[in-house]
Amino acid sequence: MIGKNSKRRVPTHSQCDLQYSFRAKRNQEGDDRKETYTGVSVAAMAVDDRFADLNPKRCVVLGGRGFLGRSLVLRLLQLGNWIVRVADSDQSLQLHNSESILAQALSSARASYFHIDLRDKHRVVQVLEGSSVVFYMDVTGFDVNNFYTCYNLIVQGAKNVISACRECRVKRLIYNSSADVVFDGLHDILDGGESLTYPWKSDNMLSELKAQAEALILNANDIDGVLTCSLRPSNVFGPGDTEFVPYFLKLARYGFTKFMIGTGDNLSDFTYSENVTHAHICAEEALSFQTVSVAGKAFFITNLEPMKFWEFLSLFLEGLGYQRPFIKLPANLVRYILSVFKWLYEKLGPRYFSYPLLVQFLHLASHTRTFNGMAAQKDIGYSPIVSLEEGVTLTIESFSHLARDSSFSQCCGSTEQSKADKLLGSGKVAEILLWRDEKRSFTYFLVLVWLFYWFFLSGRTFISSVARLMLIATLLLYGRGFLPSKLFGFPIQRMPASHFEISDTAVKDSVATAVYIWNRGFQNIRGLAQGDDWSTFFKISVFLYLLKLILSKLLTTLIGIGLVFAFMAFFVYEQYESEIDGLVDVLCTSLKEFVVYLMRISPVSISKLLHDHDKF
Repeated sequence: MIGKNSKRRVPTHSQCDLQYSFRAKRNQEGDDRKETYTGVSVAAMAVDDRFADLNPKRCVVLGGRGFLGRSLVLRLLQLGNWIVRVADSDQSLQLHNSESILAQALSSARASYFHIDLRDKHRVVQVLEGSSVVFYMDVTGFDVNNFYTCYNLIVQGAKNVISACRECRVKRLIYNSSADVVFDGLHDILDGGESLTYPWKSDNMLSELKAQAEALILNANDIDGVLTCSLRPSNVFGPGDTEFVPYFLKLARYGFTKFMIGTGDNLSDFTYSENVTHAHICAEEALSFQTVSVAGKAFFITNLEPMKFWEFLSLFLEGLGYQRPFIKLPANLVRYILSVFKWLYEKLGPRYFSYPLLVQFLHLASHTRTFNGMAAQKDIGYSPIVSLEEGVTLTIESFSHLARDSSFSQCCGSTEQSKADKLLGSGKVAEILLWRDEKRSFTYFLVLVWLFYWFFLSGRTFISSVARLMLIATLLLYGRGFLPSKLFGFPIQRMPASHFEISDTAVKDSVATAVYIWNRGFQNIRGLAQGDDWSTFFKISVFLYLLKLILSKLLTTLIGIGLVFAFMAFFVYEQYESEIDGLVDVLCTSLKEFVVYLMRISPVSISKLLHDHDKF
């Protein structure tokens, strides 16, 4: 449970003397972000000539505009003894209102921005020239579904960075890896340590490529004086997250997070983003003073507070107005569904099936993944500076714009007309089928059930049923005429003659409709008599044959199903409108792509025939 170790822990390791204690308070008005610091004032963190005596270190943050890269750049500038080069794939630097410290650093040359393509070794050398430390974060701006692009940017990019570090005499290289590199998606990991080996095979392409990049960087340790290490954060979340939190919030909008995979008892380790950036700073200090125990090694970075995955997810969902998971799905069923999505992804491509993100989420949601953080605490002096409870609270505040009430209004508490109400015409029928007045709707339902029994389930013919019904109606109407004005204290109202009259307009409309239907039918019959319209012939033949089947065998069943459907389907749709719309959208998109796939593999003659038919 969150709160067990809820107090913030500040490391006392001598290598991290420049660590900071802070508490961020965010005001979500647009993109603005306000922060109040204790211990070191913002003014002291800003550009100041007093830092000239500190002999600042020069570093490059590769991927400095990504989720973790932004946080790391901000922390380095706050420490005050760094000159930071921010490098990423964006052509130009666009600052947010919350990045005032970076803006001040850019204006005083304590920070600079470089556009970089990791596939271009010459450009990497230019960016790294003159720096002593390289923080290798995730570079933004590439398609995660394109294997060729991912391989060149992650694996070949790592080779280029290593080569550039050796050429530029960089002293320390810290790589931001992931705990996913030791997870195969099949087996649980309980209190895993750094001795875990890379899996032989993984369904997560990005994790497999990052494992290759990490191995290259660790094997390059102490070659030409470059000291390397790797950090493996687990399930990183925080303000500005672009993957983990937004992905399951997207699932929540479609109602998919109501389902829980397995028993829900699987544990996971999570890491708040500012703890990850803090670990990078500690690792850089440790590489300078305790080289033997740190260089060439990888360290798991977590909040040291493992908890149930679905409980963690529920905290976010409830904090943003969504319902916590309550429907448990068997793990084997989910694996089967995953195999279907994998087949669709392989056949139809990544246009509509974001399989890598889906498989990563399902694996995390159905397996235990906890890691032992003792090595990071002992060797690099890392301890979380933001507790899991506080990190969850700050992240929920930062994603308030994705809360349920802000994204769409709920049916129960909203005055906006629902789609179900619009489909039913917003009249008396809508009020009955949507159960606006439960007693009234239930009365109509019972009457219709009785009529269904009377005409279809009683065993009588239709004419006999009509005759008996008219006889009962006659007796009731005639008997009502003998009733007194009051019976047992209840007033008996007389039925006016207008109840039995039909207006001239209604009669004219009915006659006009009957004449129109007759004329259309006559035109069809005349076309059949001429023997020229084969299309009409087949349409009428099929229609009459289906009508024969329905009237002879299926009519009773269809009417019974339709009666129950009418009083249930629209009501259910109004309550779960967004979830049903999301599911229908996914199914329709999948069906369209499947038809395109069938057309692609079908013989040329069939495809040509369908294409020619579309022209006509």
